Amino acid sequence: MMDSDMDNDEGNLLFTDEYKKALEKASYEIVGNHSAVEICGWTKKGLNEESSGCYKQKFYGIRSHQCTQMTPAAVACDQKCVYCWRANEMFSGKQDLMEYAKDDPVDIVEGSIEGHLRKLSGFGGNPKIDKQKFAESKTVRHFAISLTGEPTLYQGLPGMLRELRTRKISSFLVTNGLHPEMIERLRDEDSLPTQLYMSLDAPDEATWKKIDIPLIPNFWDKILGTLKLMDGLKTRKVLRMTVVKGWNDFDVSGYAKLIKLAGERAMVEVKSYMHLGPARKRLSKENMLSYDEVLDFSNRLATELGWKIIDEVPNSLIALVAEEDWDGRVMDFGDPLTGHLEPSFTC
Repeated sequence: MMDSDMDNDEGNLLFTDEYKKALEKASYEIVGNHSAVEICGWTKKGLNEESSGCYKQKFYGIRSHQCTQMTPAAVACDQKCVYCWRANEMFSGKQDLMEYAKDDPVDIVEGSIEGHLRKLSGFGGNPKIDKQKFAESKTVRHFAISLTGEPTLYQGLPGMLRELRTRKISSFLVTNGLHPEMIERLRDEDSLPTQLYMSLDAPDEATWKKIDIPLIPNFWDKILGTLKLMDGLKTRKVLRMTVVKGWNDFDVSGYAKLIKLAGERAMVEVKSYMHLGPARKRLSKENMLSYDEVLDFSNRLATELGWKIIDEVPNSLIALVAEEDWDGRVMDFGDPLTGHLEPSFTC
């Protein structure tokens, strides 16, 4: 383990050379010592005039062409999910590695935006690109904090989220649920994201251990703790279910019991496993659900909860389940360049 007093200016200390090369080969840009940014495919597509953007644009109102996909913890995750389409074999599972993740939150935000804009700059000469959208893309309005690794391992996360709020940038934070102590900090330090996602990949402890391969012994207590903390949080909450045929596509009542722990205002995304990237080495294309199967699972879950499907995006193999829809579910971010950031979390 490296000396904790080593100067960050000496290089990307927390990335192994092999992992750094793998990320850069996959078009990631390294930011500082433990963060990374990559242009999402939907961001690129969103620059086209006819593009409707990713499912988050339809479900929640974010603008895909103004969204930065990044992580402050590219070097570590404490799960090795079989469906993960990132190179998670190269993750360090050691949480203590992140004790050395000391980059300043403001620097991470600024570096992520700069890297994002550098990677987008070449699109300006493409005649198929909508010129107005390209101009708007130079003003980042959304951060998807979900690129790779586990963001809640970064101890500076509260400051990073407050910095985004200061810049009128929305934050969609995704967690694996193993760090309720960080969710408590976000709550207590007035640092909750615009929308908090938690992956909900199994209806019981044994299935979770099989599909997510957690690297800490008390993972189930942590999962339950995070779900219970979500109840009452003053922010938008989404439970994200990645359904893998033959692995976790069963026990709807078990899922429903866990979902209820998060409170009545939670939404649930039911999405099929996608056969992409390194996940192709762990699973087969047959592990994907058809859209009819996604709808069937979503309808059975909604019936179990007494909820309903409130939106869907067939080409992304995803449906959105909630107790009821409400006017503020699709957020109004105002003008693309100067608009406000006042999302509503109440139903």
